[in-house]
Amino acid sequence: MLRAATSAAGHGYKQELMELLDVQPGQTALDVGCGPGTDLPALAERVGASGTVIGVDRDPAMLAEARHRTSDLPAVQIREADAHTLPVAPATVDRAKIDRVLMHVTEPAGVLAQLHLATRPGSRIALAEPDWDTLAIDAEDLETSRAFTRYTTSEVVRHATIGRSLARHAEQAGFVVETVRATTPVFLDFHDADHTLGLGRNMQQAIQNGHIDEARGRRWFASLSKGPFYASFTLVTVICSR
Repeated sequence: MLRAATSAAGHGYKQELMELLDVQPGQTALDVGCGPGTDLPALAERVGASGTVIGVDRDPAMLAEARHRTSDLPAVQIREADAHTLPVAPATVDRAKIDRVLMHVTEPAGVLAQLHLATRPGSRIALAEPDWDTLAIDAEDLETSRAFTRYTTSEVVRHATIGRSLARHAEQAGFVVETVRATTPVFLDFHDADHTLGLGRNMQQAIQNGHIDEARGRRWFASLSKGPFYASFTLVTVICSR
């Protein structure tokens, strides 16, 4: 997660998301699914000494890293909880973000309902999610690339196409959608793509589960590292207000 966030593709959309979120000094900012705390220092810098940043995650290992990362930032509070039951008093949050989390949760609508409850009228919310149906990997064996994308969408990610429906989900939760942006992270380095997109790991699962023929899948994966590499997908950012 850290490597993905600090990559050129990750840094670009994150910077835009932070700018659009427009966090101001003295505000309370909430990071739902904060993971290892990658974005908490940036939020703390923006709210300043008079503001508060709340990072919520349910993974103890991630929370331990987040606490370590923010140990010298008194504005930051780390709370262990599920996104479906946010440990935040109603109408106390001025700015909130959910970044690549809704694709994994049990019920995205339930999480957004919790977020609507936690935010104040006039607050601003930033949501960012990929659409894994758009995952494109260049290979001479195009059919196996397509099969890999289908496997990723149907078996690997719980809500793999949440990106394209993000604005609709936000409106249904009661938010007012102000901005919708789509960016395309591009990977030209095979090893970076393998690490971030799980090419080898997910291909092995696809083979084991009988979705892709073993010999064909192994040839496809081996071929990716032999020449110029290209992979991309669409990432959707939605900015909305309460």
